[in-house]
Amino acid sequence: MANLSMDAPLRVWGEAHTEQIDMDNAAALTIYKGQPLLINQSVDTIYAVDWEDGTGEGVVAATDVFLGIAAEGKTVKTTHAEGSPQAGVEAYVQPTILGFKSTVFTNASLGAPVYMSDSGVLSTTAADNPHIGKLHRVEGGYCYVRLSTPQICSGA
Repeated sequence: MANLSMDAPLRVWGEAHTEQIDMDNAAALTIYKGQPLLINQSVDTIYAVDWEDGTGEGVVAATDVFLGIAAEGKTVKTTHAEGSPQAGVEAYVQPTILGFKSTVFTNASLGAPVYMSDSGVLSTTAADNPHIGKLHRVEGGYCYVRLSTPQICSGA
Protein backbone atom coordinates (compact mmCIF):
# COMPACT_ATOMS: atom_id res chain seq x y z
CA MET A 1 0.00 0.00 0.00
CA ALA A 2 1.07 3.61 -0.39
CA ASN A 3 -0.09 7.01 0.79
CA LEU A 4 -3.85 7.17 1.18
CA SER A 5 -5.90 8.35 -1.78
CA MET A 6 -9.25 7.67 -0.09
CA ASP A 7 -10.59 7.12 3.42
CA ALA A 8 -9.06 4.07 5.13
CA PRO A 9 -11.16 1.29 6.67
CA LEU A 10 -10.68 1.63 10.43
CA ARG A 11 -12.09 -0.24 13.41
CA VAL A 12 -12.26 0.86 17.02
CA TRP A 13 -11.59 -1.57 19.89
CA GLY A 14 -13.65 -0.35 22.85
CA GLU A 15 -14.43 3.34 23.19
CA ALA A 16 -13.24 5.96 20.70
CA HIS A 17 -11.73 9.15 22.06
CA THR A 18 -11.57 12.09 19.68
CA GLU A 19 -10.64 15.73 19.70
CA GLN A 20 -10.59 18.57 17.21
CA ILE A 21 -7.12 19.16 15.75
CA ASP A 22 -6.44 22.62 14.31
CA MET A 23 -4.82 22.35 10.88
CA ASP A 24 -2.34 24.62 9.10
CA ASN A 25 -3.89 26.50 6.17
CA ALA A 26 -0.74 27.66 4.33
CA ALA A 27 -1.67 25.21 1.56
CA ALA A 28 -4.95 23.46 0.82
CA LEU A 29 -5.08 20.03 2.48
CA THR A 30 -7.04 16.94 1.53
CA ILE A 31 -7.16 14.79 4.62
CA TYR A 32 -8.31 11.18 4.51
CA LYS A 33 -9.81 9.19 7.35
CA GLY A 34 -6.95 7.15 8.80
CA GLN A 35 -4.21 9.66 8.01
CA PRO A 36 -1.69 10.66 10.71
CA LEU A 37 -1.79 14.28 11.83
CA LEU A 38 1.40 15.93 13.08
CA ILE A 39 2.87 19.21 14.15
CA ASN A 40 5.76 19.40 11.72
CA GLN A 41 8.11 21.92 13.31
CA SER A 42 9.58 22.91 9.93
CA VAL A 43 6.10 23.83 8.60
CA ASP A 44 4.22 25.28 11.59
CA THR A 45 4.85 25.05 15.33
CA ILE A 46 1.20 25.56 16.31
CA TYR A 47 -1.07 24.02 13.67
CA ALA A 48 -1.00 20.45 12.36
CA VAL A 49 -0.45 19.05 8.88
CA ASP A 50 -1.56 15.76 7.39
CA TRP A 51 1.37 13.39 7.02
CA GLU A 52 2.28 11.70 3.74
CA ASP A 53 5.65 10.14 3.07
CA GLY A 54 7.57 11.62 0.15
CA THR A 55 6.02 15.12 0.37
CA GLY A 56 7.48 18.32 1.78
CA GLU A 57 5.71 17.57 5.06
CA GLY A 58 6.67 13.89 4.80
CA VAL A 59 10.05 14.26 6.46
CA VAL A 60 9.56 13.47 10.13
CA ALA A 61 12.08 15.04 12.50
CA ALA A 62 12.85 14.09 16.10
CA THR A 63 11.02 17.22 17.33
CA ASP A 64 7.79 16.68 15.35
CA VAL A 65 4.69 15.68 17.32
CA PHE A 66 2.14 13.01 16.38
CA LEU A 67 -1.30 14.32 17.41
CA GLY A 68 -3.72 11.62 16.25
CA ILE A 69 -5.33 9.77 13.36
CA ALA A 70 -7.94 11.57 11.25
CA ALA A 71 -11.39 10.26 12.18
CA GLU A 72 -12.92 11.92 9.13
CA GLY A 73 -12.05 12.90 5.61
CA LYS A 74 -11.96 16.64 5.07
CA THR A 75 -10.62 19.39 2.83
CA VAL A 76 -9.03 22.40 4.51
CA LYS A 77 -8.73 25.42 2.24
CA THR A 78 -6.33 28.34 2.49
CA THR A 79 -9.38 30.57 3.03
CA HIS A 80 -10.36 28.67 6.20
CA ALA A 81 -9.06 30.61 9.20
CA GLU A 82 -6.57 28.67 11.33
CA GLY A 83 -8.21 27.74 14.61
CA SER A 84 -11.71 27.84 13.10
CA PRO A 85 -14.01 24.80 12.86
CA GLN A 86 -13.55 24.83 9.06
CA ALA A 87 -9.79 24.29 9.50
CA GLY A 88 -10.21 21.65 12.19
CA VAL A 89 -10.28 17.87 11.79
CA GLU A 90 -11.76 15.37 14.23
CA ALA A 91 -9.02 12.91 15.21
CA TYR A 92 -8.73 9.70 17.20
CA VAL A 93 -6.43 10.26 20.18
CA GLN A 94 -5.12 8.39 23.22
CA PRO A 95 -6.38 6.07 24.72
CA THR A 96 -8.25 4.92 21.61
CA ILE A 97 -7.33 1.48 20.31
CA LEU A 98 -7.60 1.80 16.55
CA GLY A 99 -7.62 -1.06 14.03
CA PHE A 100 -5.80 -0.65 10.72
CA LYS A 101 -6.19 -3.17 7.89
CA SER A 102 -2.66 -4.59 7.87
CA THR A 103 -0.59 -7.77 7.87
CA VAL A 104 2.63 -6.13 9.14
CA PHE A 105 2.35 -7.54 12.68
CA THR A 106 1.30 -10.77 14.39
CA ASN A 107 0.24 -11.33 18.00
CA ALA A 108 3.85 -12.35 18.71
CA SER A 109 4.65 -8.61 18.59
CA LEU A 110 2.07 -7.40 21.15
CA GLY A 111 3.33 -4.27 22.90
CA ALA A 112 5.76 -3.40 20.10
CA PRO A 113 6.04 0.24 19.02
CA VAL A 114 4.09 1.02 15.84
CA TYR A 115 5.11 3.58 13.23
CA MET A 116 3.63 4.56 9.87
CA SER A 117 5.95 4.39 6.86
CA ASP A 118 3.43 6.39 4.81
CA SER A 119 -0.11 7.57 5.43
CA GLY A 120 -1.56 4.12 4.78
CA VAL A 121 1.03 1.60 6.03
CA LEU A 122 1.98 0.45 9.53
CA SER A 123 5.68 -0.17 10.12
CA THR A 124 8.23 -1.40 12.64
CA THR A 125 10.76 1.22 11.49
CA ALA A 126 11.32 4.41 13.50
CA ALA A 127 13.58 6.29 11.09
CA ASP A 128 11.73 9.18 9.45
CA ASN A 129 8.33 7.76 10.47
CA PRO A 130 5.83 8.99 13.06
CA HIS A 131 5.47 6.82 16.18
CA ILE A 132 1.71 6.33 16.65
CA GLY A 133 1.48 3.90 19.57
CA LYS A 134 1.85 0.27 20.67
CA LEU A 135 0.44 -2.91 19.17
CA HIS A 136 -2.57 -4.07 21.21
CA ARG A 137 -3.89 -7.02 19.20
CA VAL A 138 -4.00 -8.56 15.74
CA GLU A 139 -7.38 -9.96 14.74
CA GLY A 140 -9.43 -10.43 11.58
CA GLY A 141 -6.89 -8.81 9.24
CA TYR A 142 -6.59 -5.70 11.43
CA CYS A 143 -3.71 -4.56 13.60
CA TYR A 144 -5.08 -2.76 16.64
CA VAL A 145 -2.86 0.04 17.94
CA ARG A 146 -3.22 1.78 21.30
CA LEU A 147 -2.62 5.35 20.20
CA SER A 148 -0.09 7.44 22.08
CA THR A 149 -0.88 11.14 21.72
CA PRO A 150 0.66 13.59 21.80
CA GLN A 151 3.85 11.71 20.92
CA ILE A 152 7.17 13.37 20.12
CA CYS A 153 8.70 11.48 17.19
CA SER A 154 12.12 11.29 18.92
CA GLY A 155 13.14 8.14 17.01
CA ALA A 156 12.73 9.78 13.62
